[in-house]
Amino acid sequence: MAELLWSLQDSQLVARFQRRCGLFPAPDEGPRENGAGPVEGAALVPGVGHHSATSRKGAEGPANGLRRAQAPQAYEQNYIVKNYFYYYLFRFSAALGQEVFYITFLPFTHWHIDPFLSRRLTIIWVLVMYIGQVAKDILKWPRPSSPPVVKLEKRVIAEYGMPSTHAMAATAISFTLLISTVDRYQYPFALGLMMAVVFSTLVSLSRLYTGMHTVLDVLGGVLITAVLIVLTYPAWTLIDHLDSASPLFPVCAIIVPFFLCYNYPVSDYYSPTRADTTTILAAGAGTTIGFWINHFFQLVSESTQSLPVIRNIPSLTTDMVVLGLTKFAVGIVLILLVRQLVQNLSLQVLYSWFKVLTRNKEARQRLEIEVPYKFVTYTSVGICATTIVPMLHRFLGLL
Repeated sequence: MAELLWSLQDSQLVARFQRRCGLFPAPDEGPRENGAGPVEGAALVPGVGHHSATSRKGAEGPANGLRRAQAPQAYEQNYIVKNYFYYYLFRFSAALGQEVFYITFLPFTHWHIDPFLSRRLTIIWVLVMYIGQVAKDILKWPRPSSPPVVKLEKRVIAEYGMPSTHAMAATAISFTLLISTVDRYQYPFALGLMMAVVFSTLVSLSRLYTGMHTVLDVLGGVLITAVLIVLTYPAWTLIDHLDSASPLFPVCAIIVPFFLCYNYPVSDYYSPTRADTTTILAAGAGTTIGFWINHFFQLVSESTQSLPVIRNIPSLTTDMVVLGLTKFAVGIVLILLVRQLVQNLSLQVLYSWFKVLTRNKEARQRLEIEVPYKFVTYTSVGICATTIVPMLHRFLGLL
């Protein structure tokens, strides 16, 4: 068993998958496998590799809580793409596990499909992602080494690898959606299951193609999510009634996530993991508070209780598409405006409070600045998406 686990963590396995999919390092980036080299017409594309922090001198940084060691540094890494179908497929699939997807898909579900599904998806996503993010900084397993792996993403290169939170989020969202809709809407279960499997598989494989995770990282993420879904499933009905909880519920919904963010496991060097975790927990807190506001002030006209409601999925018409696109555009524009406004305002307040120069970009990485500004920003986004945007839709006659 130990030998199997070790082989699944091997970077060469990831490299072989990349080569099979037509992704190769440039000739000067390391040894080529199977004698493969650049071919005529193949594009040379700039990518990203990394240098290990432990292999350099002067790894110790300033003792101000910002970092204690130097993070792995990215360097320009050229690669050759021989199969653009896989390249664009997996690059797109990788984007399905990033903020741009969550800040569009989850609100879309709330505005266009069913607030019941949006609430459940958001809470399960937050739970799964928090556990995955914390597990990374506790286990501290490295990402695949480069070379032989070609790394296509720069932002998360300083994060640890195990488990793959992309795989966790994709599995959690796709199968929570399947389980939650199978008794609520009329559609072929086999079709829903196939879509859930395809979605989670594409996102998981994209983490291998982009060189960000080993096979063990991905499998570990999927298995952890499966266990979490099984363990939490009996409590899903309780989760559905959070919006009718005590009048003091919003206080808990803010204090508990903020405490978890502020006491996030300390890393050996700065990485975006804590910031991403704060973003996720804050969005979940804002969404939950938004649902509570809707219930407490009776801002929703129809019940969103988790009773089995069989609905026929209506056929799409031109009017429905135009209305849906208008609602989505209005909502997303308002969310982006709120995010930018609250982020700028909160940073200005924190910079002034801690007497930090606004042009000091590294100051954003300090615990006492990063956590509060991220938390306030994305809590506001969650409240806006679930409360203010539906009210605006109603005011504009878009419901």
